[in-house]
Amino acid sequence: MNKSELIENIAINAEISKTAAARALDAMIDIIKQTLKEDESVTLVGFGTFSVGQRAARTGSNPRTGSTIQIKASKVPKFKPGKALKDAVN
Repeated sequence: MNKSELIENIAINAEISKTAAARALDAMIDIIKQTLKEDESVTLVGFGTFSVGQRAARTGSNPRTGSTIQIKASKVPKFKPGKALKDAVN
């Protein structure tokens, strides 16, 4: 399912217009991004938790030349599914 299909399903299930559904989805995504940017987590009970993880600096290799390169430490977004989501999938 892509974003436009998700918007269509939200509009149908919530009985709102596609425009309102698109604004709501965009607002939710923006809020999650902003919260993660501030190094905080977002927990949706029954669905899961979005959080920020740390990736340590490491040594890698350039696939073209085979030479060694240093990869900087970075922050990465993480998602841990909740119990209800896991149960729904299984």
